[in-house]
Amino acid sequence: MSAIAAPSVTIIGDGLSGALLAIKLAAARPEQVVQLVGDFSEAGGGIAYGRCAPHHILNVPVSRMEVGLRPSFHDWLQARREPLDEALKESGGSLPNAFVPRRLFGNYIGDCLHAGLNEHRNLRAVTGEAVAVRDNPRSVLLADGKTVASDIVVLATGHLPPTLPFAAPATPRIIRDPWLAWPEIAPDATIVLAGTGLTMVDAVLSLRAAGHRGKLVAISRHGRLPRPHCGGGTWDTVAVPVGATPRQALQALRAAVRAAEAAAIPWQRVFDALRPAVASIWHRWPASERSHFLRHLRAPWDVHRHRMAPRIASQIDALQRDGTLSVSAARIIACDTNRDNLALMVRPRGGRAQLLEVDILINCTGTGADPRRGGSALLSDLIERGLAIGDPLGLGLETDDCALLYRRGQHSSWLYAIASLTRPAWWEVVAVPEINAQIDRLVQRLTATGTIGSAPLHAAFLDLGAGI
Repeated sequence: MSAIAAPSVTIIGDGLSGALLAIKLAAARPEQVVQLVGDFSEAGGGIAYGRCAPHHILNVPVSRMEVGLRPSFHDWLQARREPLDEALKESGGSLPNAFVPRRLFGNYIGDCLHAGLNEHRNLRAVTGEAVAVRDNPRSVLLADGKTVASDIVVLATGHLPPTLPFAAPATPRIIRDPWLAWPEIAPDATIVLAGTGLTMVDAVLSLRAAGHRGKLVAISRHGRLPRPHCGGGTWDTVAVPVGATPRQALQALRAAVRAAEAAAIPWQRVFDALRPAVASIWHRWPASERSHFLRHLRAPWDVHRHRMAPRIASQIDALQRDGTLSVSAARIIACDTNRDNLALMVRPRGGRAQLLEVDILINCTGTGADPRRGGSALLSDLIERGLAIGDPLGLGLETDDCALLYRRGQHSSWLYAIASLTRPAWWEVVAVPEINAQIDRLVQRLTATGTIGSAPLHAAFLDLGAGI
């Protein structure tokens, strides 16, 4: 009696999450055809780890970037003998604790994908752009008109293109997507960076590396910069009561920080201790509490949670001290072009609007997330045809344990999503440890011949352990 063929799986997106899922899925069930769709120009890297330069550094150490592949990222780095002198000097010679260039991690995943394609005959690369998913028969439609038949489809398309939070004219003086190629910028140009998070930090580093020495003005609603990492000490738990509101959770976090400071332990360790429970806390909140968090607490959370490597923080601090970089709490409420520059109407926090004339504006507000606002023909088509639902808070797609929800909240039996697209369910699922845990769970689900564990995904995040 012949064996029943395993359902074929097509993964859309060849960045970190798509490549990692493809590698693990192909290895877990050799008889299952796994097709990875992408352009393969930045395979394994995507925006985060592919569209970056040597001066862009991981904001977590090497030890927190391990994803269970062989060789490990640590061993791959040692074998490559990359120039890591600066990173090792900062970490006291410890490679596990070193903050290395981001591109190295993208190259590592790319190498693992290439090895997987050579090793696993069931893993196939399909070069093309997916523009639609069809349900009868099940298939993925490519931009060139070809179709890829598949029993199961997984969306691993990553972040959407960024958008400006204000109306702006079409002009080369505005760099709308900082991850694409920039036009030539005069070394003495006055530049406004819309946003003060890690995207702004990347843009500043790129400008300095290109020889720019002009004035830089970073603007965001709260004017907060990402905080630096700080080594030393550990913190066990943060007692957030079940049913706590966002404000009550903040109070519990602050109480833990005060206790840690009294014990001479950096506040960073408290955030690290809370991290594995974040998905569970978010999962328990109703939509009203999630909305409250996004409106009032997201900005302080982001700057404490998504931090800078110490040597990057030192560079940003030095630029502020010498007056090259200024950071303002303000909003850009209007933008227009003059003959020789841009005219921005800026309203400082608590103040009156004022005119600011600059040479260049760079959008550093971060990647897009809301599939209902366009930016992806594929996601727009899925929503329009009722195969997916956009989250009302604009964070991504509605899912349950990675399965897409559609129509009246029904679960798809064949359409899944991973990583940033699933933020509505988990909030913290954009960093490597959470993405890796999610992928391991989905691999188990797609390769199981019997039933899998009933524990929800947010419970699996509790096993991540403390530490960034």
